[in-house]
Amino acid sequence: MANPLRDLFFGTVGAKRELVEAIVPRRTFNDVILPPSTLRALDHALTQIKKHDLIFQRWGLAERHASGLGLAFNFAGPPGTGKTICAEAIANALGKKLLVVRYSEMESLWAGETGKNVSAVFRAAAEQDAVLFFDEADAIAGRRFTAVTQGYQREANTVVNVLLKELEEFAGVVIFATNLAANFDPAFERRVRTHILFEMPGPAERAKIWRVQLHEKKTPLAPDVNFAELGKKYEVSGGDIKNAVLKAAQMATAEPGPDVEKKIHMRHFEFGIQEVLAAKKVMEQSIFAEGDGSHALSALTGMNGAWNRLSEDQDTLEKEVQDLTQRVGEIELHTTALPSIVERFDDAARAAQLQMRAELSQRLDELAGRFDEIGGRLNEVAKGQGELAAQLPQLSAQLPELKEATGKATEQVEAVRGQLTDHHTRLEDLFARQQAERESANTTRQEIEARWKTQWLVSLSIAIAALLASAGGIFMALHR
Repeated sequence: MANPLRDLFFGTVGAKRELVEAIVPRRTFNDVILPPSTLRALDHALTQIKKHDLIFQRWGLAERHASGLGLAFNFAGPPGTGKTICAEAIANALGKKLLVVRYSEMESLWAGETGKNVSAVFRAAAEQDAVLFFDEADAIAGRRFTAVTQGYQREANTVVNVLLKELEEFAGVVIFATNLAANFDPAFERRVRTHILFEMPGPAERAKIWRVQLHEKKTPLAPDVNFAELGKKYEVSGGDIKNAVLKAAQMATAEPGPDVEKKIHMRHFEFGIQEVLAAKKVMEQSIFAEGDGSHALSALTGMNGAWNRLSEDQDTLEKEVQDLTQRVGEIELHTTALPSIVERFDDAARAAQLQMRAELSQRLDELAGRFDEIGGRLNEVAKGQGELAAQLPQLSAQLPELKEATGKATEQVEAVRGQLTDHHTRLEDLFARQQAERESANTTRQEIEARWKTQWLVSLSIAIAALLASAGGIFMALHR
């Protein structure tokens, strides 16, 4: 709801607060080098997300569990170990947008507004079917105050309560990333489905990270570059290696000579990583740290300012003391609760022991049943062997008769075979005689036909001669 007075003083009239930054994920798990244990944990987390519908819808667990259906993951580990890249890679693998929470817009000076912004963030993720990502999540999911004496403590507790409630009711995917997982409120341990530890990379992983930071075709590398040596020599995170590579490239481009001849040498990489390590040491310096006295002058020079800052921060120190007292009270409460916790553990152990006994008894009963079944089958086999042994004498007595019958049958077969052979021979003789008779009949027919033709020609000649003689007589008679 708009507040004109607040808008007048804080200059937010007409401005829309963007609580999340929507990112279209482009990076995949191929863009990050991780230890094998972390890769296995991420693969298990991705399997949980992809099989969520199978578990809660098709298997019906959603009907038994009305809340807590979402999937919350906690990526915990040192800076620069790939937590943010893996959050984007999971969103990419699911084909969803990544909504990154913007704490600068979420936190409000006005009581109750931050909790409303938390609800709005979850609502936006549900409407867009996106993966919700809380980077540096310990800033918003820290431990709640047990002794509330200030307004900011009450507001912080309210924000954590709202976050826990939204997380319990949210049905999508939420990813928390933190460098300080110990600062999380204990209530998140139950609501976060999987905790994944991002460890510092080993020598082999570091060598791969050095190589993957460069373009495999465009980046000019000198022959003396040895990524395996860099991985073994410098125990740093992937983020540190990225910064070192950029510093090395900048140093290589600053050297004299034409750009086309410039290359990144081993010395450039070593210079870059040494600058990164030196910067980390600068960030870790303190005027109260023990040393060899080399920084004594700078320490004395800044002593006056330090005392001034200590005076100005007295209220902050008092608050920290109050927080420490509160933590001591929490520890005392936990210590008081230890006997009940031990008792619960004992009850759980006894229940587990009883369950194991029941399962063992059930397994023994199953084995006994199987042994009985095997015994019954062995008895059947023995019975069959007895029947076969009883039939063996009878079969032995019948063997001579079978041999005699087989011999007679063989003789009969031989006799039939001989008869068939005789019949075959006779048939062949008969066929040969018929063939000879057929050839003889053909020869006789041909001779008869030749004789008939000869006689016919003779008779025809005689008839013609007679006819001619008769005709001559008639002709002579007419001329007389």
